[in-house]
Amino acid sequence: MPLRFSRSFLHFKLALVLAVFAHQVSFAQSSGQALTSHVNPFLGTDFFGHTFPGPALPYGMVHLSPDVGTDGWTYCAGYIYQSKSIIGFSHTHWSGVGMVNGGEVMLMPTVGNMLQVLPGTEENPDSGYRSRYSHQEEEASPGYYSVMLKDYDVKVELTTTRRVGLHRYTFPKAENSRVILDLGHQIGSAYSEENSELSIVNNNRIQGVKTTQQGKLYFVAEFSKPFLYYGTFDANYVTPESGASIFPYKSGEAGKKIGAFVQFETNDKEQILVKVGISYVDVAGARKNLEAEIPDWDFEEVRKEASQVWEKELSTIQIDGASDNQKQVFYSALYRSFLSQYISQDVDGRYRGSDGKIHVAKGFDFYGSFSCWDTYRSQHPLLTLTAPEHVNDFIRSIEAKVDNFGWLPAQHFQGVFKESMVGDHLIPVIVDAYMKGYRDYDIKKLYAAMRTKALQNPQPPVPEYMGRAGLAYYLELGYTPVDRVTEAVPNTLELAYDDWCIAQLAQELGKQDDYKLFMKRAGNYAKLWDKETQFMRPRKADGTWLEPLGNHEQEIEEYEGHHYYKYFDPLLVGRRPNRHYTESNAWQYVWSVQHDPQGLIDLFGGNKAFAKKLDTFFEMSPLITPPKYVGVVGTIGQYVHGNQPSHHVAYLYNYAGQPWKTQERVRQICEELYRPGPGGLCGNEDMGSLSSWYVLSSLGIYAVTPGSTNYVIGSPLFGEATLQLAGNKTFAIKALNNSKDNKYIQSATLNGAAFNRTWITQDEITAGGELIFRMGPTPNEKWGTGRGAAPASMSVGN
Repeated sequence: MPLRFSRSFLHFKLALVLAVFAHQVSFAQSSGQALTSHVNPFLGTDFFGHTFPGPALPYGMVHLSPDVGTDGWTYCAGYIYQSKSIIGFSHTHWSGVGMVNGGEVMLMPTVGNMLQVLPGTEENPDSGYRSRYSHQEEEASPGYYSVMLKDYDVKVELTTTRRVGLHRYTFPKAENSRVILDLGHQIGSAYSEENSELSIVNNNRIQGVKTTQQGKLYFVAEFSKPFLYYGTFDANYVTPESGASIFPYKSGEAGKKIGAFVQFETNDKEQILVKVGISYVDVAGARKNLEAEIPDWDFEEVRKEASQVWEKELSTIQIDGASDNQKQVFYSALYRSFLSQYISQDVDGRYRGSDGKIHVAKGFDFYGSFSCWDTYRSQHPLLTLTAPEHVNDFIRSIEAKVDNFGWLPAQHFQGVFKESMVGDHLIPVIVDAYMKGYRDYDIKKLYAAMRTKALQNPQPPVPEYMGRAGLAYYLELGYTPVDRVTEAVPNTLELAYDDWCIAQLAQELGKQDDYKLFMKRAGNYAKLWDKETQFMRPRKADGTWLEPLGNHEQEIEEYEGHHYYKYFDPLLVGRRPNRHYTESNAWQYVWSVQHDPQGLIDLFGGNKAFAKKLDTFFEMSPLITPPKYVGVVGTIGQYVHGNQPSHHVAYLYNYAGQPWKTQERVRQICEELYRPGPGGLCGNEDMGSLSSWYVLSSLGIYAVTPGSTNYVIGSPLFGEATLQLAGNKTFAIKALNNSKDNKYIQSATLNGAAFNRTWITQDEITAGGELIFRMGPTPNEKWGTGRGAAPASMSVGN
């Protein structure tokens, strides 16, 4: 029987007591240096990692951080390290997405004779309430952020609980110290058609709702000091009478770009605190969250508790034999991995479902967002090892959405489902959890939802775009045609993989007819294999291949409103909606058969030809056919680590009998494309997926095929790494004689027995024990190459 993990609700204070205990144990067992000291929240804030440095708790709702810009893809997270001025501090941010969204409920402390209610520009901060700042007067650690606002001589400090942000402003002596609350502020320019609203309830409280295209965010802000003066503003309404849309002593406002200001007289170094509770349900929920999680004004206690929570989370993996830089990279990556799943329910369990109605999560945390095209590959598999108390809640949240909406969603944020990334990748998230023993949910209901979505398009009131793209063609032809479906090639490949996942679950549930049906569909990837070019090549509805570019000049074709590039070019990424591949080209997507590498090897003609193609992939020029694409970053040849479709490719040598090349390439990626400091990420963090890849790979394992219980062996980066597992068990991965040069596995043992294969199972890890590798400077071409040494594929088992 698989292990069963169930979750019981723990009061927040009890969790903190446990955190303190774990923290003390960790200190007793280590050299005395807190693991949080290795985390650099600024890592990834440069070069479009799209991370943010502000405080948040693991799996929290509040992500409180400074915003330095809001317009365009550069400012997806609101913060970039190159900036020299800050707009203010808002409570919602996404950890590394390509989506320009968030930045709700922004506060900014100011001092000065002139009351300014517009932010001004980066080029001229004096034109608004912006302030200059310096990195020398900026600090961040897990659960804490501080900065000195130079223009106002105000020190800002931020900390947080799961649902409440706590601000502490240290003012100079002044008669005109203010706090601006700007509800018009947001990341991105797509405003909701509905108005935002706020009310100044009394001399200490402001509350209201910020409307966005994702829905409504309610808030309650309480101040530790009564207001001397107050008022509202509307940046869209300027009259001669108001001068700058300012309405003194007005206690309420509604509009797209509204806000409030409050004013104080302050002594030198006087501290004013503001606590802001948020809710996706209503103002009452925001107030309950605030009262339950921060009932008083003890900033240092909240900060300490946040640090203790993070210390407990980070202690799930202890590493030894690592440099200071490696520790920074590793624990910053682990931090991002735990940061990037967001709860959406209030302290009383209420949440707003995708049907727009209020529901109650009974006995579990509800997660409103799944960036699953990214996270199914690395983050969710990592969390099955490091966060067993949360995995069931992820799946129960998906189950709740099926109940609420009557359909299995794909990638979505805050319950809003739009046309999304290719594939149907909540399926591998569910199946991976189930196959690894997490079963505290109704799997029959989820299986029925998967099966329905795989066989038919949605019916009203579920919108058509929530179905699988090109499903009718996929069912009829076994592939999605390029002249009918955008990004047709990866759509086919990823649906084939999703169908393989459904087949595994069908077999577990004893549904043999379904197992056969979906296993047959899992082989659909081969319908796009072109033996002549040795690529997964775009194919038309009539069965013909897309014509090669040759000496032609690329053109855009159109069929009934669908546009696509007319010619096949293996180096072309292109732009949506014309492109054939998702954020990649044919070189990068030919490997996307995670469920059947052996079948792909057979298409190439065997191990030798397959490995030769892999070698070329890593060694060729990184250049692509114009137009250039921003996601082609972190390159080794045509391998693009800055984007997810390449993430499993270095591990494929294991399937072709050359595991030493996997060891070499994985080490190269870990050492060259992950570095300390703000510029340490080679691409968009994508909700923890880039960081989770590093965590797993630095341990020496990776989940090539989520939905399987196998992890594929790479090359451990550290002398020793110990995982703290459920049931007080530990699993240690040791690399003897390890160094930068000694990256090749010479031999291995698992719990004292000889270990000569390039895969290990979830059960072998969670049972506890130790996996020991002996490392050396040259490949041992015999290790991991015998019978049964290659990981399982659909075409052949172990």
